[in-house]
Amino acid sequence: MRRVFVVAIDGPAASGKGTLARKLAAHYGFAYLDTGSLYRAVGVGAIAMGKSPADEAAALEAALSLDVSRIDEKAIRTREAGEAASLVAVMPAVRAAILRFQRDFATKPPGGKPGSVLDGRDIGTVVCPDADVKIFVTASPEIRAHRRWLELKGSGSTVSETQVLEDTRERDRRDSERAASPMKPAHDAHLLDTTDLSIEAAFGEAVRIIDKSMS
Repeated sequence: MRRVFVVAIDGPAASGKGTLARKLAAHYGFAYLDTGSLYRAVGVGAIAMGKSPADEAAALEAALSLDVSRIDEKAIRTREAGEAASLVAVMPAVRAAILRFQRDFATKPPGGKPGSVLDGRDIGTVVCPDADVKIFVTASPEIRAHRRWLELKGSGSTVSETQVLEDTRERDRRDSERAASPMKPAHDAHLLDTTDLSIEAAFGEAVRIIDKSMS
């Protein structure tokens, strides 16, 4: 079977990992998957059924009927969707369903592309532990909250930056302490702190890491 080059990008919310992963996929001609969007879509799907995203049966139903081609990007980028994603992401049955999808995408990327870039919170530790390159992207909670606040403000939200910071710290706590696949760097991951880096500088460092692995 054709060998696919897999890049795992992990890190907390608003660390810049999504933007970085997209740029890397475009640069190398790889397929890209935002795994966080899958959990957001599941949470939004449960809400659309009139159920709470904390309802495991509803969340699993939404996960099993998930169609990535029909994900509403605007709907899953709200604050409510982010909170829902963090709730469904701790459910073992939901994680199992999403895990199967992610692994299939990584090893058999659409369009016959030579590689895949997946970003999330447990790609290098659980989804693709044998990934060719693992990068854990981070930044200070204050910087990440500010980035997220600007994003929300741009979409018309009136939430305060103080509230976004509180939400950021709470999500970090939940994601790192959850029993199912807690967020943490893989033992062989490259750490990339973007607190004081522009996206171009972070991209350049990631390319250096990947090129070195390819050589």
